[in-house]
Amino acid sequence: MTYASLTQSDLAFFESVMPGRVFSGQDILTDYDHDEMTEYGHFRPEAVLQALTAEEVSKVLAYCNEHCIAVTPRGAGTGLCGGCVAIHGGIVITTEKMKRVLEVDTENMTATVEPGVLLMEFPKSLEGTGLFYPPDPGEKTATMGGNAMTNAGGMRAVRYGVTRDYILGMQVVLADGSIIEIGGKNVKTSSGYSLLHLMIGSEGTLGILTRLTVKLVPEPAVTCSLLVPFQDLDSCIGAVPHVLRLGVNPTAVEFMEREVIGCAETYLGKQFPDTAADAYLLIRLDRQHANEIQPAADALVDLLLSLGAKDVLMADTEERLSSLWDARGAFLEAIKGSTSTMDECDVVVPRKLIPDFVRKMREIGEKEAIRIRVFGHAGDGNLHIYVCRDELPEPVWKEKIARVMDFLYAAAKSLGGNVSGEHGIGHAKRPYLRSSVGDRQMDLMRGIKAAFDPNGILNPGKVIS
Repeated sequence: MTYASLTQSDLAFFESVMPGRVFSGQDILTDYDHDEMTEYGHFRPEAVLQALTAEEVSKVLAYCNEHCIAVTPRGAGTGLCGGCVAIHGGIVITTEKMKRVLEVDTENMTATVEPGVLLMEFPKSLEGTGLFYPPDPGEKTATMGGNAMTNAGGMRAVRYGVTRDYILGMQVVLADGSIIEIGGKNVKTSSGYSLLHLMIGSEGTLGILTRLTVKLVPEPAVTCSLLVPFQDLDSCIGAVPHVLRLGVNPTAVEFMEREVIGCAETYLGKQFPDTAADAYLLIRLDRQHANEIQPAADALVDLLLSLGAKDVLMADTEERLSSLWDARGAFLEAIKGSTSTMDECDVVVPRKLIPDFVRKMREIGEKEAIRIRVFGHAGDGNLHIYVCRDELPEPVWKEKIARVMDFLYAAAKSLGGNVSGEHGIGHAKRPYLRSSVGDRQMDLMRGIKAAFDPNGILNPGKVIS
């Protein structure tokens, strides 16, 4: 597909729609040419447009559709696979200024927000309501809209599910400028094909999200966390199915290895409560009543010790909880800060096969003499793997990383896994998506894309194109 280059006439039209919020040439900040994974390249758009309303987005998309101008939707730019960069030029439409919480409906237990609301800011709007929004991706500076478009998961997914499970309705602008309302406050529907669920996780390739209605749930009153050291990763992950079958309904079950904890200690300048073991589980329990949490914790302690845990350290104060979860939340940035550059994948495999995958990962790391770090969500089989360049020369790095990534994705497929658990596809993972799902599914996805965006202007070069 060939896209038109912008003219002064195009820029004048955009300025008439979004006065003072159209940037081109040297006025475009460098932030807009990449996401958090700069390894995947820098792509400078021809213009950046900061939207405030659905009507503005509608006018711009109708114009771009008519003139064959590529459009890249963007939230906070915190993605990790090049999903919000303008690899075909054209314009970036950013919804970062659309950040109003429009309604908190305590009776229906819903909230309606604009897509630019930050994940870390949203809880402030719920204070005093007794309600909360469960999805908990690690990147708290991401937007609600970005989370919806990538179906972000996070650490609470083992109990509460992922973003998809909490989206009830959307307002979306299609490629031709049509504004559609999908879903609403109803908690169930069986009314034709679910366009809502097609849109969730579509990474801006089917439409641009301009409003979002999400489900809320009662906020837990008490919480505690257990840090559980094991002698090795096999026994650590081997305990997970037993934890999930115990019936205590943990909110989070995370795994980590000593090397990653060391990176976090250096990055934060804080000591982790325990660093003597090779592998750890970090388990969180939430309850509505204080008298419910101790029996659940006691049952977990007994089980974990019987399964070979070296100890079980309990955190039930704000300070102790912070020492654990601050470190867990810093893993990505800590690894990033420990190397010159890195590449990543977030494959998902059946839970019990995490040790098998990690063994394969270590095999390729040793073969290629390259440093690889891993942590992730043991409760749902989602691993975050980071391959570090360190001091490797550029040509050597490029050769090694290509072989390592091919190996890792093939290993995940051989174990019945998938290419991405929660980070999405963007442009960086497209070849691996094809090998993961096969030609027939790719053809079906292309058919869906053609129905929503026949001229292919929306986020071209991403996911399937």
